[in-house]
Parts: sequence; C-alpha cells; structure tokens
Amino acid sequence: MLVALCLAPTPHALAAESAAQTSERDIATLVTDTDHYRPGTTLQVGLRLRLKPGWHTYWINPGDAGEAPTLAVQASGGATGTSGTIAWPAPERLRDGPLMSYGYTGDVLLPATLTPSGAGDAPMVLKATAEWLVCASVCVPEQGTFTLTLPAGEPMPSAEAPLFAHAVQARPMESPFAATIAPDGMLSLTGEGLIPAAVRDAWFMPLVTGAIDQDADQPLKVADGTLTLALKPGDAFHAAPTLDGVLMLKDPAGETRALSIAARPGLATAAPAKSPATAPAAPAVAAPRAAPEGVAGDLRMLLLAFAGGLILNLMPCVFPVLMMKAMALTRLAGAHTMARLAGAGAYAAGVVGAFMVLGGIMLTLRAAGAVAGWGFQFQSAAFVAAVCWLLFAVSLNLLGVFGMGNGVAALGGAGVTRGGYLGDAMTGVLAVLVATPCTAPFMGAAIAGALTAPAWVAMAVFIAMGAGLAAPYLVLAGVPALARFLPRPGAWMDILRQGLAFPILATCVWLMWVLALQAGATAIAVLGAGLVLVGLAAWLTGLAQGMAMRDGPVRRIRLCRALALMALAVAMAMLPGLRGGSAGADAGLVASGPAGTEAFSPARLAALQAQGRPVFVDMTAAWCISCLVNERVALSSAPVQAAFRARHVVYMKGDWTNRDATISAFLEAHGRAGVPFYIYYPPGNGQKKILPQILTSGLVLDALKE
Repeated sequence: MLVALCLAPTPHALAAESAAQTSERDIATLVTDTDHYRPGTTLQVGLRLRLKPGWHTYWINPGDAGEAPTLAVQASGGATGTSGTIAWPAPERLRDGPLMSYGYTGDVLLPATLTPSGAGDAPMVLKATAEWLVCASVCVPEQGTFTLTLPAGEPMPSAEAPLFAHAVQARPMESPFAATIAPDGMLSLTGEGLIPAAVRDAWFMPLVTGAIDQDADQPLKVADGTLTLALKPGDAFHAAPTLDGVLMLKDPAGETRALSIAARPGLATAAPAKSPATAPAAPAVAAPRAAPEGVAGDLRMLLLAFAGGLILNLMPCVFPVLMMKAMALTRLAGAHTMARLAGAGAYAAGVVGAFMVLGGIMLTLRAAGAVAGWGFQFQSAAFVAAVCWLLFAVSLNLLGVFGMGNGVAALGGAGVTRGGYLGDAMTGVLAVLVATPCTAPFMGAAIAGALTAPAWVAMAVFIAMGAGLAAPYLVLAGVPALARFLPRPGAWMDILRQGLAFPILATCVWLMWVLALQAGATAIAVLGAGLVLVGLAAWLTGLAQGMAMRDGPVRRIRLCRALALMALAVAMAMLPGLRGGSAGADAGLVASGPAGTEAFSPARLAALQAQGRPVFVDMTAAWCISCLVNERVALSSAPVQAAFRARHVVYMKGDWTNRDATISAFLEAHGRAGVPFYIYYPPGNGQKKILPQILTSGLVLDALKE
C-alpha cells in the first residue's frame, strides 16, 4: 500500500528522478522505472511524494474531506507521448473525528504508464505537471512542474524501479469472488476461501465519493463461502449501475489484501471486475442470484412501483383524465360484464404500454450517455404545446363542438366504429403523459431503484406502475357488485359531460404557463395560433358530422374533413419551431419564490457550505404540480419563511422545467430520477437531510430544528 522502503539499486542502475520540489511538508519528484527509453516500449512514470511525519495525501476518492492528486506527463524530443491515468495503490483509512478519509502517508508513489513514439534518435524530455493536497492539522494545496530527460537506448531498470514494483504489489488485485449489492446497502461476496478462519476483518472503500456513509460501521458476517458487509447507502449510492471500489480483507495474522470489486444490484458477477487502478469495470455477465437480498429487493421495488401507480390516481395532475374516466364508467354502467372488461382492458393496455414506451425511451437515452429523468417529456416545449392542443380538442369534444362520443374515442374515428376500444386505449396513454410529472412518494424510490437495476427489472418496474394506475378502473369494471353502484345513463350525462370540459380547459391554461416559462412570449403566440387551428378543425369536423346525419354522404362533407386535416397539419408543422430556453424558466420560478430566493448553482452551494451557512435546496419544475403545491402549502408558509430568516437559511431553487444537465447530475448523484427533491444542509457542515416528496410545514420545521 505504501512505498515505505526503497531497495538498494544495483551498481549498474542509473537514477531516473527529477529535481525535487521541497517544502516543510514533503519532497516531490518525478520518477521512471527505466534509465533509457525505446520507441514503442511502455515505461512507468510516477509522482513520488515523501511525506513528513503527521502529513498525508489522498486517494482517487478522498472520502469525507480532501482532494485527489492529479498527474499529467508529456514527452517531447526524440519521442512523444502522454501518460495515462494514475494506477492507484490501495489507500489507508484516515479517521479524523466524525470524518473518514482515504489516503497515503510516508513514502508513496502514484504511477502511470507512457508509451513513447517517434524516431528515438535523441533524448526524450518528460515534463510533468501535478497537483496534490497535503493535510495534517491544516491542509495545504501544492503543485509542481517537473522535468526529466531519458537518453535513447535499451531500457534497463533504474534505481527507482523497486518503487514501481512495490506500487504494483500495493494495487488492488482482481477479485475472484462474485459480488452483489442490495438496495439496502448489503454487500455480498460468494466464492471459495471465504471462511471465518481466513477473514478476521473487512472493510469497503468506494471509488465514488458519497456512495456510502464512509464513517458508518460496516458489520461483517462470514460463513463458509459467503461474506457480507452492511454498508450505509449515501447520496450517490444510485449514481452508477455498479458499486465499484476496493474491499480490504484482513486475515487472523493481521495481513491485508486489497480486492477490486464491481458489485451489481441484485446479481452476482460471473467474471472478476477490472482493477480501478487500470481501467473502468467491464460489464459483468449476469449469473444466478447469489443471495436472497436481490430477489427481495426487486420485489420491494415492484410493490413500491405498484403503490406509486395507485397513488397517481389521487394526484392533482391527473384530475382532468380522472374526469374522462368517470365519463367512461358511467357509459359502461349498463353494459355487459364482458363489454366493461374489454373497455377497461383497452384502457389498461394504453396505460401499461405508455409506461413501457416512456421507460424504454428513458433507459435508451441514459444508456446513450444522456441524463434523462422521469417526466423528461415535459421538458420539451413542443410536447407541452402538443398536449395542450390535445386537451383543448378533448374539451371541445366534451362541449359538443364535434362528435358526441367518449372523449378521446371521438378523436379517433376507428375507435368509435370498434366499440370505442381505441379511444379507451388513447385515454390510458393520455393519463400517463399527464400523470408522470406528479411523482408520488413511493414512485420516486421505485424509479431510482429501477435505473440502477438490469433493464428487464427496470421494465418490470414501469409495468408495475402502469398496473397500479389502471387497477382501480379494472376493479370497477370487472366486479359486478361494484358496477351496480355506478349511475345509470340518462339525460344528466350531457350536462356532466359538458361540465367536465372546464377542468380540461383549466389544464390548458396551466400548460400555457409552463410553455411561457420554457420558451417565452413567442411560443405563446405559436400556441395560440395552434389553438385557433385546432378549434377550426374541431368545428369543421362537427360541421361534417352534422351534414352527414342530415343529408347523408355529400361532397361538402369530404371538403370539411379535408380542411380540418389541413388545419391540424399546419398546427403540427409549427411544433418543431418551439424550443425551450433556460432563461425564461430560471427567471420565472426563482422570481416566484420568497424574497431572497437564489437560483441553484453547485459552485454557490459549495461556497455556502465552505462558509458553514445553512442551505435548503428545492429542485422543482413548472410542469410538476406536486412541486407547486409543496411550495404554496409548506415552503412559502409564514412559519417556514420565519424559520428560514431566523436561522439565516439560504433558499436555493433549481429549475428543471427545461433540460438542465447540472440539475440532472445533482438529482442522479442523490439517487433520484425526477422532481420534487428537497435537501437541507445544516450550518457548520452538519449531516444533510433529504426531505419527503410531499411536504408539510411541520416536516420542514422539524428538519431545520434537527
């Protein structure tokens, strides 16, 4: 782990070490493992730090405090080349009160590889730039520029070669054990040699800062062939598809060995993980589950997803669709059980299918490197405008401007002639599109778990959400005893149907506000023009339907329908021109907050934390009704605002109305896939607290008191 000794050089070995940079804290040099170079032959370069007693520097994951060193070596002259990444030796755990850091003490070498290319007819000049942080009772950032010249010739081990050999021995070896990580943080290893007589102690150090609570105890259990460590998940626990890091195993004699592992959620790795010192972990081949925690974790996610879908039926953002569903239920009240089940099945198919499509798109985008969260479709100004036009057409249908059928069913002519099943399915699709911005409390955890699970598990989670959303409708339609309580069709249905148009129109107003924040006044003009065209198409369609009922098939009907289609085509042609922009959204939502509200910025947050200031971060979006309700009911309430002022809390709002890579990364680092998201950083860099997605004033005040 530490390069504490240098073996004596052989008489023929030549020194390959740069001039030293010396301070009161350490001595730093650039070293190589050979005294000559040859083009095409890889050599080792490294930053050597001889730290004074009491001082330490840091690993790739510095832990709760610190900063990882950097090293870049450039070759010129007789050959050229650039060094690779640092091949990190396994670190020590450095505890300082309530903080846990990972780093090195004593004489340490941080090596990298370099392969020179060129003629090799002149000396090669290595120029290195490095930065590192050394800490004791205080921390001092250091940096240096080093130059080392190697002559061309047959490479021979230099006097510093033993340093590199020792560093290789200190690097984590590839783990021979299959590793899994459960949603609750239980790390499990299976394989031969894991027995109580061989393992006295073990601890895990993640590659990513914040993946686990690094200061928390890691209770160890070892049985024949299995080892488990109970880790406490941190904010970045779900930031990557695998939990990568170094597992240290100590035997009864006190000897330790370092293993590089990449633990997959709920699945064992059939092949050992690549060492983090050399390359990122390659995707492991799925093998049978090694522990029951994986199955239990997947079942728990499915149950949470189903519960989240059920709760979505009660969320305010689906109110307009609930009204359409109510109309459908009254229409089915007097129908045969099979007819009710067929309509309900079509609606459920639309719901589940829409969830699968949205989930598949999101997983595909994330696999391609994009950061996409739940509700991502509402970050598109064109999508918001299209949904507004669709709901406006639904309201016109309910008001009787065209068609007198079942909401969306009347919009698709095929649906009417086939028992309305296409309309039922389209109602389900619309329910999902409108409902996804309301992230229910249980759904947030399910989505976060799905994004770190294998693709088939993630799709099962999305299907479970759809099943939860569709379940009440299926139960009402399929249970005859419940169907008897539904009101019978009658003249009153025309009045109810027309009345249901007004919540739909209110939703259109909300979407207009969202679009104004996303893309500004010009987008509202485009939206208004589209509303006129949709209204024209609806009127022409109603005109054609009236003529068909009165006069039978005449040429004027075809003309009206053609003009209606032309109006819709012109409206749709305007959608690609709508583009969202962050300026309007930032100004709108931040300005709508209480006095003193600041726009979210990672740099500003870090600066406030460095000053010991308390910070409350609110991640929100204009299309997220739950976010807006939380702000009105809890965050803007007089008691909460008074508490913010009394405790000098800085209130920061992150606006995710449009796509924002910074906010997406922040959410993903905290294991979240959507908004709302609330986190409180107490004064003096205390333990941060994540609040529930449904807020009350009491919950916020309790967090501030803690």
